Amino acid sequence: MSAGDEPATQRPDRGSRRRRAWVVALAIAGVGAAAAWRVGPWRHPGFVEYPMPTSTDIPTAVAVAGDGTVWFTIEFSNSIGVLRNGTITKLPKGRQNLEPIGLAVDSHGFAWYTDAPARVIARIAPDGTITAFPLQGPVAKLARLTVGPDDAVWFAEATSPAVTRLKGGTFTRFAANSVSAAPFGVAVGREGTVWATLQNVNRLVRISRDGRLSELDVPTRGSVPSDITVDPTGAVWFLEFRGNKIGRYAAGRFAEFPVPTPRAGLTGLAVAPDGAVWFAEIRGHALGRLRDGVMAEFPLPRADARPFDVAVDAANNVWYTDLSGWVGTLSAERARAR
Repeated sequence: MSAGDEPATQRPDRGSRRRRAWVVALAIAGVGAAAAWRVGPWRHPGFVEYPMPTSTDIPTAVAVAGDGTVWFTIEFSNSIGVLRNGTITKLPKGRQNLEPIGLAVDSHGFAWYTDAPARVIARIAPDGTITAFPLQGPVAKLARLTVGPDDAVWFAEATSPAVTRLKGGTFTRFAANSVSAAPFGVAVGREGTVWATLQNVNRLVRISRDGRLSELDVPTRGSVPSDITVDPTGAVWFLEFRGNKIGRYAAGRFAEFPVPTPRAGLTGLAVAPDGAVWFAEIRGHALGRLRDGVMAEFPLPRADARPFDVAVDAANNVWYTDLSGWVGTLSAERARAR
């Protein structure tokens, strides 16, 4: 998904232009990062932000391990980032990242990530040891990645198009019904059901535990569903990028919640342990929260902030990446505020 454009096109023939827009937008963000770079964390009421070790680093996807370790990917870098005890370390991975938006942590504290340039799905240990699983065939575009309760890794292949499982070193591909579907977000419920978004056809896809696929039309036409997650009750939450809404599917019914800021640029989605749904507003320069049907927005400390992804730790602190060169956290105390 691009930093300032829609996460996917509605017409497949514009895909290459969208990918170029991603690179250009992130390059611009990198210039902003160079201007904003400073040494040491920056504190603002309720927020702590950590600058990248290198002024041109662009943090993208973020995930939090059970022990509180924060992992993140870095665009145009040959490293994976990790934040422990207030210090950022860059762990070398070999090849430069390009659109590294798939990242998740398994139950053992290992981080999994998509690596399209290397044509692998990779796992990195806390000590930096990397294990790579080569993909078969040409790899044009990989989207989000998640880890299920059985530690199976699932990821979206936007150009296959398919949702793919990696388990026991074996890939199993579940192809979408439409060749122009463009899978993007992927999530797994506690009982093992997999959900994904199909951007170009405006649908959610459900993959049952026995591998059967079914598709559901999102109520708002042309809404471009992107990120998706499943809460502990089994309710499915998803972003509607063009629709500027948060969607929910539960008990066979859809509900949609408009975001107050117009054209906020919704990206990143996470459910906190307290049940709040969090997301980033890349154009709104804010984090958003949906709780009990009520929206709240939390502007980031800097007017040029471009939050891209969010994750919530066990204590309800909200972590986010900022394309202008920061990894930040909104404290649980502030996050609970009305």
